[in-house]
Amino acid sequence: MRRRGKIGLAILALALAGGGAYVGMERPRPPLVIRVAAQHEEAVQAAAQEEAPRILIYHTHTYEAYEITETETYTPTEKWRTRDEQYNMVAVGDALARELTARGFIVVHDTTAFEPPNLSTAYTRSLEMLKARLDTGEQYDYWIDVHRDAYSGAYNGGNGVEIDGQSVAHVMLLVGKGTGATGSGFDERPDWPKNLALAQAVTDAANALAPGLCREVKIKNGRFNQHVSTGALLIEIGNNRNTLSEALAACPIVAEAFERVYKAQH
Repeated sequence: MRRRGKIGLAILALALAGGGAYVGMERPRPPLVIRVAAQHEEAVQAAAQEEAPRILIYHTHTYEAYEITETETYTPTEKWRTRDEQYNMVAVGDALARELTARGFIVVHDTTAFEPPNLSTAYTRSLEMLKARLDTGEQYDYWIDVHRDAYSGAYNGGNGVEIDGQSVAHVMLLVGKGTGATGSGFDERPDWPKNLALAQAVTDAANALAPGLCREVKIKNGRFNQHVSTGALLIEIGNNRNTLSEALAACPIVAEAFERVYKAQH
């Protein structure tokens, strides 16, 4: 991966508690991920001036969560969902952001909860966030909406794979065509063949690292906000029958797959 400039010291000063974004530093320095308070979003703008490859991670369905266990217990907002960021998709996004940062990407992790007040309109609100970032000139190589899947007994191959004695959740990438369930579709549609090519490349790279980790890429008629970029992907890491630990265990492999794909494309 190309080695490029440093992130300004001003950003380092913003290692504050609270939500907002993650800004990563590149190797060979020790990996560092900084949480930037929302009022310091200008720091993200400064980071955007860096020439290192950039990734935005966000979660349209922020409250999605995993199986409750004796060691991974949370207060549900409803079954398999929680506002607790230690156990919902924010925790998975944190882990993926750190792994990508360690591989040289600048990562912005938007932890906004898009589900309230109504889950059915969450994609409308996450699109507003994406448009706001585009309007201010932010550009990313990859725009990743990280979810967890819903369990299906129809899945072949169990609920994950075992790697070095550790159970790791399956991963699946989803691509939207934007045609809509009725065929009328959206006015703005994704360039879905390009998004599909990227999704397939990431899937193949991950399966080369860990055979069987990724299921086949799923193509659906929805748009999933993937019209914002040909680098837009939806990634399902595990499902509600997996544990959080199993989902987190998939993040290093997913990050390594993105690094391999980026290198191959550049």
